[in-house]
Amino acid sequence: MRKKRAIIPMDSPRRKVMEYFMLIIGSLVLATSFNLFLNPNQIASGGVSGLSTILYNLLGWPPAIVQWAVNIPLLLIGFKMLDKQTSVKAAVGSVVLPLCVMLTSQLQPLTTNPLLASIYGGIGVGLGIGIVFRGRGSTGGFAIASQILHKYSGLSLGASVAVFDGLVIALAGIVFDAERALFALIALFVTSKTIDIVQMGWNTTKVAYIISNETETLRETILYDLDRGVTLLDAAGGYTGDERKVLMAVVSQSEVSKLKMMVRSVDPDSFIILCPAHEVIGEGFRPV
Repeated sequence: MRKKRAIIPMDSPRRKVMEYFMLIIGSLVLATSFNLFLNPNQIASGGVSGLSTILYNLLGWPPAIVQWAVNIPLLLIGFKMLDKQTSVKAAVGSVVLPLCVMLTSQLQPLTTNPLLASIYGGIGVGLGIGIVFRGRGSTGGFAIASQILHKYSGLSLGASVAVFDGLVIALAGIVFDAERALFALIALFVTSKTIDIVQMGWNTTKVAYIISNETETLRETILYDLDRGVTLLDAAGGYTGDERKVLMAVVSQSEVSKLKMMVRSVDPDSFIILCPAHEVIGEGFRPV
């Protein structure tokens, strides 16, 4: 019998402390990547940080000051649109991120190769934002502006975010050159993929759908021999119209071969569909 882990209540002080801790750590990771890779290589990959890179290289304005100057007014404008908890976290993020940028501003760049800077800067920024999001936090900035545009323009939230990122990258292409704008697009793409990995996990878990005439035997085999949960789904044959059950089970990559062998030994004529699962939360997998 697997030992169940205690779940921390959503409103508990411990969880709130953890969420703010993740906001701070994520902001520090983001700021470090910004100063090690993106800013010194003139890569403005969207957002307020990208705008601060442009103004720093164009006018010499410190990035942290620019970020505060943009974040705080946007936060005040967007306060009415956000719930209390989100507003507080956005306020903290709007202050903490520029502070982290200021504290890490003396770091020397690790590379002067813009392609390497785009890739590794994108990874670092995505990792930082992903950590903040895992803590249900926000770094403020154009995220708030995107919500405002989404509310009053009818554009989807994703399209609203793309508008502001696109404007920053287009401005970078004008201020620097087209090549820097292309590097910024690479960084933005890498950032988005890294956020997905941090948010959804990077595992090799599979979802198996099994169609068989030996449903009950396979159910017991998966439950007791493989020690995995199984769900019975109601279905009907597309050709015959006969009602039947489809078994659904979630297994790790290392258990896939064993599952296939078990199913084939029970019913050689069974039909197995395996699909990747980005993240599985629950007993036997990652806790909530």
